[in-house]
Amino acid sequence: MAHRCSRSLAIAVAVLCSNLVLHAQSTRVQDLGIGKLLVARRDSRDAVFAETVILLVRYDHDGTVGLAINRGTSLPISRALQSLKGTSGRSDPIYMGGPVETQNVLALLKANTMPEGATHVSGKIYLVSTKLLLEKTLAGRADPAEFRVYLEYCGWGPEQLENETSQGLWHIFAGDADLVFDSEPETLWSRIIAHVGQRIARGRFPTIIATEPTYRSLVSPSF
Repeated sequence: MAHRCSRSLAIAVAVLCSNLVLHAQSTRVQDLGIGKLLVARRDSRDAVFAETVILLVRYDHDGTVGLAINRGTSLPISRALQSLKGTSGRSDPIYMGGPVETQNVLALLKANTMPEGATHVSGKIYLVSTKLLLEKTLAGRADPAEFRVYLEYCGWGPEQLENETSQGLWHIFAGDADLVFDSEPETLWSRIIAHVGQRIARGRFPTIIATEPTYRSLVSPSF
């Protein structure tokens, strides 16, 4: 009976991860950078970032800014951003990018070429951080599968994210447009963690004992 349960669990995990393509898994500080994905550990004791997947959109000596990409809401863009041009009729949801700056609005766009005024993040992923470009993109009726708008963001002061990473609090993956614009963001964290568990079980990724994190002060982005 136990053998059959174990086998069933393995099959379930395989199915869960079957549509997930992940690259460059790491927990090393030197692998941090713009365009990387931070995935909270399963045993994270930080309630703010538990079960989150964060795309780093700024990484320099002044601090780090990221967007939680798996926290969709039921609030449509048309209601959340009524004051912006181009939002009328948009039923795609607003995402909560983090716990900082409730009035801050940023967007991620998937494009083959860099839009004028955007910031390149990684591959085909671009950051929209100005009102002018955001309204232009909205007015152009950007495909919701390739365009997401975020309220708030995640932020770390100088050396804070590095300290957390050195304690083993984050899994790091290479950023990928298919992950950032995943069609089922609400299950993205669980699918990635299932993938991590498979690698640990095969002995291909070390288990790291995390120490208690210290609460971070968060910094505003200077886009």
